[in-house]
Amino acid sequence: MQRIVECVPNFSEGRDPAVINAITDAIRGVPGLKLLSAEMDKDYNRTVVTFVGEPEAVVEAAVAATRRASQVIDMRRHHGEHPRIGATDVVPFVPVSGVTMEECVRLARMYAGRVGDELQIPIYLYEEAATRPERKNLAVVRKGEYEGLPDKLKDPSWKPDFGPATFNPKSGATVAGARMFLIAYNVNLNTNDVSLANEIALRIRESGRVRKDEQGNPMLDTRGKKLMIPGTLKAVKAMGVLLEAHNIAQVSINLIDYHRTPPHVAFEEVKKEAVLLGINATGSEIVGLTPKEALLMAGLFYANSKDLSEDTLLDLAVEKLGLSQLEPFDKWKKIIEYNL
Repeated sequence: MQRIVECVPNFSEGRDPAVINAITDAIRGVPGLKLLSAEMDKDYNRTVVTFVGEPEAVVEAAVAATRRASQVIDMRRHHGEHPRIGATDVVPFVPVSGVTMEECVRLARMYAGRVGDELQIPIYLYEEAATRPERKNLAVVRKGEYEGLPDKLKDPSWKPDFGPATFNPKSGATVAGARMFLIAYNVNLNTNDVSLANEIALRIRESGRVRKDEQGNPMLDTRGKKLMIPGTLKAVKAMGVLLEAHNIAQVSINLIDYHRTPPHVAFEEVKKEAVLLGINATGSEIVGLTPKEALLMAGLFYANSKDLSEDTLLDLAVEKLGLSQLEPFDKWKKIIEYNL
């Protein structure tokens, strides 16, 4: 079996094609891999790049891309809707075939060691590669974002896993790790009120929201920890964002385990909560690539018959999820199996 690893680095630039071209050129310069996509988002000011290949080649390309990003992106001038901590913001390694999660953890640490030493960028490890339980969650590691890094790096409990514990003003920090396939899935609303999108996110995301008393103060348990009201969906992270280009709010969702919560389940849940708030979910988008299975699950959910062809099920999923609302959804480019 061919040994294939996917890498999905996110870069803090989504408006200047020349910058992203410089980064993807660095990736293309490494033999033994295939660049699948580079999706720029002007509102997020962020680009999600996807490439696959042999394990060692993927690490080499990830280092090369990070090196180029450190040259062409200056975080001191960066502003965008999406949380971020550095020029190369997050670098996950994902097992695709013939590779275990443990091997991807080793690759993440190999990458982190090289970037920390060669580029002097602080590196934190997350998800399966995390060295501490409190660093497993990307949102926790990224809390405070780039602007909070100078103080964060002074805190001994936030000493980087690799690289210097000093602030790199141009490149910030990078979070690297190993995880299963994540689907970046955003649901569009017929409003530009981000507070409504945030409210839906709080209702559906697994972590939920902090329980508060009648005075609005957080409620604590006997150990002094905040009590939480869990959200309705498992293996889901979510937040509300504004897409200025379309003047709409989105519920921006990370489906951490699409077998537990596939896109169609998230879409239907957002639709339900939106109606309760007097608005509607009008469509959705997938950022980056998706496994074919996730869309087939949606097609079967919406189908009137189980005897439909695979192609028909995929087209039905695209239609019912409104995946072409903002821009045409090309299944030949967006489904990972069609690109390997």
